[in-house]
Amino acid sequence: MKKPTVPEVLPIVKAYYSIPGNSVGGIFHIVLDDGNVDDSDVEYCLNLAKKREDKESIKIGEILLRMSRAQRKKLYLSDKT
Repeated sequence: MKKPTVPEVLPIVKAYYSIPGNSVGGIFHIVLDDGNVDDSDVEYCLNLAKKREDKESIKIGEILLRMSRAQRKKLYLSDKT
């Protein structure tokens, strides 16, 4: 499976932010808004999304895990609004 690029993922993340309750990054707040971009941070959020059966958050988590740490940092620093 190919690694997604930041330009490919940014519109998906922007759409995720537009979901009610996700204006500050939803379950992935610590990654997308706080800049905690390690695999363990993404995995933590993804596990929480799975426990809550939050399909949109699971989708975001699976995408983020395929990205490098540097890509996640660029995504964190991007304007997501």
